[in-house]
Amino acid sequence: MNEVKRHTLAVLVDNEAGVLSRVARLFSGKGYNIESLAVGTTHDPAVSRITIELIADERSARLVSMQLRKLICVHSVKRLDPERSIRRELVLFKVSAPSHEARNEIIQIANIFRASIIDVSTGTITLAVIGDESKAEAIQNLLGEFGILELVRTGMVALERGQYTIDEQTKEKGEFDYGKNVL
Repeated sequence: MNEVKRHTLAVLVDNEAGVLSRVARLFSGKGYNIESLAVGTTHDPAVSRITIELIADERSARLVSMQLRKLICVHSVKRLDPERSIRRELVLFKVSAPSHEARNEIIQIANIFRASIIDVSTGTITLAVIGDESKAEAIQNLLGEFGILELVRTGMVALERGQYTIDEQTKEKGEFDYGKNVL
């Protein structure tokens, strides 16, 4: 039985209306749950990059990668190796800070986690944190004691380290070679 784990897909698509909907329908139609989704234009304004994270076994991850490649609007799909990838998410926290002491403690927590303080009022502090799930979870646990009023996450974005890119020229031979015994 295949082990279920987190898979990160980098997908280059046409930057036009309806593309994200087509990609999302592929996942929902096959019963896959998207754990995280982040979309933005690339250095080429005609192309967007979608970073998708899903929890699946190896077979399912390969199958969804192949199905994505069949969509006309998709230029490239690459499953990112966690050992060769950098993954980051932006999380904004609005925290209750009714007293001077509470604000000071929250500022100390922000400094420890290298969070940015992006707004301060008499009753709240808003922080921005960039990192992986463990960093976001750790600061969330500490800030929870003060009362998190709002929290918003961007979804995970990821790039491969070093010379590796999503471009066809840097793909490893056999990366999308789906032999009979794989499926």
